[in-house]
Amino acid sequence: MRASRIFPIAAVAVLSAVLGAGPALADDDAVAVLTTGSLGGANVAVGDVLNAAVKAGTTADFNNSSGGTTGVKCSESAFTATVTANPDAPGVATESTTAHTFATCTANILGVTRVNSVTVDNLPFGTTVDSAGVVTVSGTATAPIQTTLSLGTILGSVTCVYQATNGSITGNTDNTDNSIKFVSQPFTKSSGPITCPASGFFTATYAPVQDTTVDGAPAVFTN
Repeated sequence: MRASRIFPIAAVAVLSAVLGAGPALADDDAVAVLTTGSLGGANVAVGDVLNAAVKAGTTADFNNSSGGTTGVKCSESAFTATVTANPDAPGVATESTTAHTFATCTANILGVTRVNSVTVDNLPFGTTVDSAGVVTVSGTATAPIQTTLSLGTILGSVTCVYQATNGSITGNTDNTDNSIKFVSQPFTKSSGPITCPASGFFTATYAPVQDTTVDGAPAVFTN
C-alpha cells in the first residue's frame, strides 16, 4: 500500500510553484497504439519488424465474387512490416509493409489446372493501424496495390494482374488472437485474358502478429 503524507499548506504551495516553473514532464508510462505481450504492455519500438502468417487452419483466398468460394486459395501466406511510428493511444500507428507472400495455392476456376505463383507487386506499401483496430494498406498512383497470378491451363500459362479497386485494402485487428482479418477486399483485373476472372476479392486472417525484433517474438496488441 502506498504511504500517505500530509504536507503543510505552505509547503504544498512552494512545491506547486516549483513544479509549475519547470518544463512539462514527459509521461514515460504512456501506452502506445501498439504494445507487446498484453494490452497496455511494452510499447513497440519504431524500427521493430512485425510478422504474421495466415492463421492455422485457414487459407488466404482470392475469390471471383464477394463471399464466393470460386477462385484461388493459398494455404501459406505471410507478411512483414516495419513500424515507422507508434504514438500514444488513442492514435494512429504507421508501418511499411515490405513483404507479402503466398504459396501452396490451388484453384477451382473453370479452365485452370494449377496455380504457378501468386506475387504481390510494388512493395513496400504504407500501412496504418488506429486505436479502433482498423488497418489500412495503401498504394500510390504510380505504385498501386497489385497482385499477379500465374495460372496454368490446358492451353498453357496465363498471367492475370489485379489492382486494389479503391487504391487500398482495409482489415481489422483482434486482440483475442492477435490477428488482422481482411474480408472480401475488392480487386479489379487490370490485364489478362478472358480465362482470368474480371475481379477478385481478397479474404485472409493473419495470426498471431508478432514483434520479431524482441526476444521471444511476443504477440502484438492494439490499444
